Amino acid sequence: MKKLPIGISTLEKIIQDDFVYVDKTVHIQELTKKPGYYFLSRPRRFGKSLLLDTLHQLFAGNEPLFRGLHIHPHWDWSLAYPVIRLSFGSGIPKNKADLDRSIQRQLRRNQQLLGVTCTSENDSVGCFAELIQKAADHYGQPVVVLVDEYDKPILDNVTDDATATVMRNGLRDLYSVIKDNDADIRFAFLTGVSKFSKVSIFSGLNNLNDISMDTRYSALCGYTQAELEHYFAEHLQGADFPLIREWYNGYGWLGERVYNPFDILLFIDKNREYLSYWFSTGTPTFLVEVLKARHFHLPDLESVKIGANALEAFDIGRIELVALLFQTGYLTIKSKEITFGGQPEYTLSYPNREVRYSLTQHLLENYLLDHSQERHSVYQAFLKNDFAALERRFRTLFDEIAHQNHTNNRLAEYEGYYASVMYAFLCSLGMDTRAEESSNKGRVDIALRFTLPDGQKQVYIFEFKMVEGDTGDGSALAQIRKNDYAARYRDGQQRIFLIGIEFSKQVRNIVGYQWEEDLP
Repeated sequence: MKKLPIGISTLEKIIQDDFVYVDKTVHIQELTKKPGYYFLSRPRRFGKSLLLDTLHQLFAGNEPLFRGLHIHPHWDWSLAYPVIRLSFGSGIPKNKADLDRSIQRQLRRNQQLLGVTCTSENDSVGCFAELIQKAADHYGQPVVVLVDEYDKPILDNVTDDATATVMRNGLRDLYSVIKDNDADIRFAFLTGVSKFSKVSIFSGLNNLNDISMDTRYSALCGYTQAELEHYFAEHLQGADFPLIREWYNGYGWLGERVYNPFDILLFIDKNREYLSYWFSTGTPTFLVEVLKARHFHLPDLESVKIGANALEAFDIGRIELVALLFQTGYLTIKSKEITFGGQPEYTLSYPNREVRYSLTQHLLENYLLDHSQERHSVYQAFLKNDFAALERRFRTLFDEIAHQNHTNNRLAEYEGYYASVMYAFLCSLGMDTRAEESSNKGRVDIALRFTLPDGQKQVYIFEFKMVEGDTGDGSALAQIRKNDYAARYRDGQQRIFLIGIEFSKQVRNIVGYQWEEDLP
């Protein structure tokens, strides 16, 4: 049984030490057919570094590593190209001097590997240009330029506009060298998480081919279902593939949906425990700050519509929150439609259960003090259909909201705040929680589906209202009845319960709570 390549992003180590290698060279063959400059945006931990290393070894002519792979009989192994490789994946530069040191250190490393020397070593831009030209002359072949995590210095400082701008300008000057040395470059490939506008960071590189949403390369990074079942067959004998798909599959860029490789490797390594492996590798603190600042209604994350222009690029000080969530992997494309103007519009949602559960739990922890005990007791109340206990638990939930979240956080002033907290809390139970499901008479605030231990299927329909004063008026439950939100769930197979909850901004808690079963 082959070993699992956890944390390994070098092709040579994977092949020589008998690790599992998912062959992506069928896509690489298509990509490398002709010279060009390419850009790919994918979330972190998606195999971008391994992809770049594979390209490096391919262009360097390391033929033994590709024996048995799809591309081997289709590549001209008589040619070898000099490869310049940069990566900004490690370290967090905080100023221009930090960034310059990182670039200069990498350029020195490339000089050593290629056997050429820059005369302008203290000038990052000048040295990069000189390195390209001298490498092409020395080897008699045009250069291949590979840049990994091109945007990380910017994203690491995205909440500090001044520092992020310094990082952007420094990187823009560096990347401008690629365009200026077109005659000496055979192929260039840049990867990153975000897609900053070409004007802001790739100034002049107007022929950069962005393949992030190209269906031909949707599976260039990540594992497809077929790849999972083929390459990991021995590791996943007897596995529940539908449940694995529900937990970890679902990432889509208009083509075939894929798994995050890090999730799958850790899932197998940890005895198939369903845990949040990818999410736990990086806490999205900057997303929490942006969500608070924008007064975002969390249930809207279940289904977000956005145009192509807003989705595909942004710039410092003009960051579209939904685009940021999409590019960082917390939302993915569920569908595409063409508007009357001929422009595409996308519907986004969570890619899978891991992200829905983990992101809402993480956001919840930024509203509340300590809710771990309450979450368990709420779960028990659901299993018993104990609505009195649920009311007590929900009231306690809002009692536990940190005082500073009311006094210093304007989020608590808008109507969707309470619905957002309830939504995040219910999602954190790990149950099937869906917001804003449409019917022909409106949209349900939250529908919660679960199955009791005896097999009985149940649906809880929640409606939330804001009222003035310290008493409820029954308007929430009345709206469920009036619009017959239960109609779409009546299939004779499940019990349906209606719960109307009214909140008061003055009381900062529940002031009205009613429930009833939807009976035939």
